[in-house]
Parts: sequence; structure tokens; C-alpha cells
Amino acid sequence: MADKQNLNALLDDIRNFDFNDVDWNNMGSWPIVGKVILCLILSGGILALGYFLLISTERDSLARSQANEEKLRKEFENKAFRVANLNEYKTQLEEMQTTFGALLKQLPQDTEIPGLIDDISAAALNSGLVLKTMDPQALKTTEFYKELPINIEVEGDYHQMGAFVSGVAAMPRIVTLHDFSISRSGKGAEKLSMKILAKTYQYNSDKEK
Repeated sequence: MADKQNLNALLDDIRNFDFNDVDWNNMGSWPIVGKVILCLILSGGILALGYFLLISTERDSLARSQANEEKLRKEFENKAFRVANLNEYKTQLEEMQTTFGALLKQLPQDTEIPGLIDDISAAALNSGLVLKTMDPQALKTTEFYKELPINIEVEGDYHQMGAFVSGVAAMPRIVTLHDFSISRSGKGAEKLSMKILAKTYQYNSDKEK
């Protein structure tokens, strides 16, 4: 019964306590209820400050560590994949080097240009065309190769011109055809004149020096 009365009295003290009535200059004279409430407020403030200063900082650090862990995991997976496929990559590289070497062999050397021009002339004549012009232009140098344009003009019919284009495409050296134009030659209803730009290429060996 006494305990219940003490509890009721404590509750009444808490309900009736008002910080506006306390003497802030003499906290020692405060009732026990005021001291307890003040301690609770201070404890709560300390806990909140500790959370923001310590726990919040640690959480940010943990988040950064987790993000870095995910990044490292992906890097590890990528490297593991490359290592697992290293032999396949080596095989592909060797195939590319072989293909590149084969393409380089199709590019004429300086000493082969006259022979290549003769081959283009022969392709025109073997197709039944009349070769009007075979005019090599100045050599153009790019980053990886040199380009030799050749202006060509021939006369004949559609079938002969088609055979000439096919013959040039079948040559063992790389020759590309560009900017062609066909017009009546004025020497018969079936006679046509074709102007076309042929280009052949050389590997720019100067880049290796």
C-alpha cells in the first residue's frame, strides 16, 4: 500500500513539474523528479550526438566499403573471365595477325605499281574495251597506308564494262573502283564511254620508323 502511494506521489510530481518554475542557478535544490528529467534529456542528447558523430560516420564508411567491395568483385570477375579465355584470345590474335599479313601481301610495293597498271590495262583489253586513258595521279599518304588513284576511261558496251569490273575485282592485288560515269560515246548506238577512278594501296611502312 505504501509503495502504491509513493508511486502515485512520484507521478504527481512528474505531472506537476514545470521547468519554468525551477531555479537554474541552484540546480542542487531541484526536486528529484527535475533532476531525473534533466538527466534523461542530457542522456538523450548525448546519445543523439554520439549517433551522428560516430555511428553515422561509420555507416557512411561501411557504405563506401561495400561499394568498393562490389567494384573489386566485378573487376575480379572480369579478370577471371579474361584469364579463363586467355588461350582463346591468343588464338584470335594469331588469326588476326595472319589475316592482316595476308592483306598486306595484297598491297603492291613501289616496284609492283607499273605491273599492276599493266594488269588493269590487260583486264580492260581482255574484256573487249578500248582503253582511252590510264592516268595515275599523285600518291596520297594517310596514317596507315598510301593511296594511288588512277583515272581510267574506256569505250565499249555494258557487257564488256561488266566483264572489266569483274576482272579488276578478281585481281590478286587490292584495287577498288569509285566515281564511275557512263555516257554515249557518239560512235554508234551501243558504244558507251565509261570514266572510272581506280585506287590501289600500299602499306605505310614509314609509320614503323
